[in-house]
Amino acid sequence: METFFVITVPGLEGLIALELRYLGVLGAEQDERSPVESGGVAFNGGLDELNRANLHLRTASRVIVRLGDFYAAAFSELRKKAGRLAWERYLRPGQPVRLHVTCHKSRLYHSDAVAERVAGAIGDRLGRPTPILKPVESEDDRPPQLVIVRLLNDHCTVSVDTSGALLHRRGYRLATAKAPLRETLAAGMLLASGWDVQSPLIDPFCGSGTIAIEAALMRGGFPPGIKRRFTFMDWPGYEPQRWEALLAEVQPNADTDLPPIQASDRDAGAIEIARANAERAGVTDCIEFACQAISAIQPTEGPGWVVTNPPYGLRVSEGKDLRNLYAQLGNVLRRSYLGWQAAILCSDKSLLAQTGLKLDMSFETVNGGVKVWLGRGKVEKY
Repeated sequence: METFFVITVPGLEGLIALELRYLGVLGAEQDERSPVESGGVAFNGGLDELNRANLHLRTASRVIVRLGDFYAAAFSELRKKAGRLAWERYLRPGQPVRLHVTCHKSRLYHSDAVAERVAGAIGDRLGRPTPILKPVESEDDRPPQLVIVRLLNDHCTVSVDTSGALLHRRGYRLATAKAPLRETLAAGMLLASGWDVQSPLIDPFCGSGTIAIEAALMRGGFPPGIKRRFTFMDWPGYEPQRWEALLAEVQPNADTDLPPIQASDRDAGAIEIARANAERAGVTDCIEFACQAISAIQPTEGPGWVVTNPPYGLRVSEGKDLRNLYAQLGNVLRRSYLGWQAAILCSDKSLLAQTGLKLDMSFETVNGGVKVWLGRGKVEKY
């Protein structure tokens, strides 16, 4: 039994806990011992739980395993205690690693020096020097093993990444429109909106199609990690038969009578990109794409959900007054979608207020480093 920690962007921790409970990974007893923390949720388990979390979690950034916790106020102490950890479970002798070190309120405050001692400790344990690779942001689906070291008040926590490339990289989005929305946040919007998966869903500002594609994957029962690989697959003790058995449990939803997911945008280039992304995700038949402005949207049978990420003037339409756009969105929803549920992501509460909808703005998170709110509520008359 090991302790794992699921990392997510601030604001999505509660959704991670819900997902873990749904997967049966986080039970009632664990939930009491492993409260939601800032930045993620801890859970206990083995390789099966680890595999399941990486395959199925839709709102997670990565899953790490806690390798050790100890006090260290001197470099010699750090190297000695880090050398006692069971590195052989996750690394082979001489395997290069990438180290991410943070130091706060500790006598060991030089992160590069800490990284050198930890790499030395790994070499001591495995019998061969461990090269340290510089952090490089890339789209490689097989990045080097990441080791995370955190020093706070002279207490050292050492963790090993299990995921590899960040979990929002599902493998289908090779092209993006302007200001792309991460897949994990799109999934979080859908979960937070309360969408029941079977009802109609519309995104009138679809961009590269991320919300619609994530919705189609959810409706079809396709795990977000089904088309990618993970770092734990390179560990010495990896058992591929366990992974294959987990994949065999996946039961796609074959119900073809459900209403289509509708996605539109006034940018023809964005629609072309969205269609290509949907094709790579294997959900083209589940989504109806249309190049049209918000004012051209026609009523559809419902009720259902409108989940969308309109421009909010920070990257797209910067410098433009967007109040009319949000007012028009509210008017269109009241004209054609009375009784529907709306979930609108925006960085400006005053713009959300322009819709004229009664929106709950308690759901707060981050999109591209910018604080945003997901305004949620039922479309009603004034």
